[in-house]
Amino acid sequence: MKRTLSILFLSFLASVALHAQQGLRAKLDSLLEEDFLKTSEVGISVYDLTADSLLYGYQNNKLYRPASVQKLITAITGLSVLGPRYHFSTSLYYSGELRDSTLYGNLYVVGGLDSEFVDSSMNVLVKLLGRSGIKTITGKLIADVSMTDSLYWGAGWSWDDAPYYFQPKISPLMFQKGYVEVYANPTEKDSLVNLNCIPASSYYSVKNNAVSNSNGIRKLDVTRNWMEYGNDIYISGTVDTLSRERITIENSADFFMHTFRQRALEKGINLPAYTYGELPKDSSAIFLARLSHPLHLVLQRAMKNSDNLSAEAILYNLAAKETGKNKLSREDGIKVIQRIITELGYNPEEYNLVDGCGVSLYNYLSPELLTAFLKYAYSRNRIFNELYPALPVAGMDGTLSNRMKEGKAFNNVHAKTGSVTGVSSLAGYATASNGHLLAFAIINQNVMKSSKARAFQNKVCELLCE
Repeated sequence: MKRTLSILFLSFLASVALHAQQGLRAKLDSLLEEDFLKTSEVGISVYDLTADSLLYGYQNNKLYRPASVQKLITAITGLSVLGPRYHFSTSLYYSGELRDSTLYGNLYVVGGLDSEFVDSSMNVLVKLLGRSGIKTITGKLIADVSMTDSLYWGAGWSWDDAPYYFQPKISPLMFQKGYVEVYANPTEKDSLVNLNCIPASSYYSVKNNAVSNSNGIRKLDVTRNWMEYGNDIYISGTVDTLSRERITIENSADFFMHTFRQRALEKGINLPAYTYGELPKDSSAIFLARLSHPLHLVLQRAMKNSDNLSAEAILYNLAAKETGKNKLSREDGIKVIQRIITELGYNPEEYNLVDGCGVSLYNYLSPELLTAFLKYAYSRNRIFNELYPALPVAGMDGTLSNRMKEGKAFNNVHAKTGSVTGVSSLAGYATASNGHLLAFAIINQNVMKSSKARAFQNKVCELLCE
């Protein structure tokens, strides 16, 4: 009798669960009737990780431009190949003999594409050099950027995004993410504003024509002669409160080396003009110092802030770890991702991935593939335990801080956003009211107003968390 009752109870629970799933599917189907979807496309994939079953799919195997949700694939592959304890490094080596504060030889600065190497990092690197006792070099100061090929932008990146902070010229030697932060502080009305530019460096020049305004008008304009490959920054407009703008700098490696030499000279270390070359492959080069930043910092920036440079740094570093060679291309990193795609049971030739951050116009993948990577991460604690807390949280932080600030989805959705012209996407994890963890991916394509797509995605998440 007890066995019969148990079977009946389990059958009842299964019936309730099936009814709930059918109700969710019906509600999700009803969202597909929204007017903006008459002129645009959407693909949705929802997988119940707790029950290990597909919960919902709509055009989930169709190909779409992913925008920045592609960073999920890069991050998950990076965590799998590099491991959570991996560090991104910039190193100093020397050849020759160090005697009486003089280096009779060459000093090498070797780039490892550390996207977290910022203004304060440069001061630390110079301090590490100073601790070696070197005051003068008779040989050369050599910048080694041989880690990557000569392509500083990815295939399908838009050339006219060049001055924007989110698209710096990528190099193994990155400094302050390849851009300058301009802080404009108002003074007396109609007087020039006070400027603070970070990082300070004579590599660029600044022309200030911005004035203070007390009429509640802020229109700060920061430009650069980027069409001429120059580093003259022009600041104009009006500000009524402390304002910040960011603009890229031409040639990231030169920016790094110029500032490194300048700050060394300020500390009494006499460095010669720099040149480019490679660290000798024999044992003649001696390790001097290394400055490193852990993967979790790069991961946080790539996920929470959707930082493109951070994602590209992961892509190149996983290629370096996998191949062990120099002059890496993005294709080397993509091949590692393709290997994971194959392991997941999919054919990598059915997708097109050309960069790590999702900026390229040539990227195409499916919501189904995204959820497959999310499932892969969930099944491996060492990946999931790093990825999940790095994702933006609905209504709380990152690129989701101003979305889903109330309702069931609030604080229950951990997901990566994506946005380029015509594309809006969201992919990650949602916790349902029954405690089940869901992996989901939503890609809206051909959308003229991204606000409508974001509102649609918010509604989907709200239903998933009911």
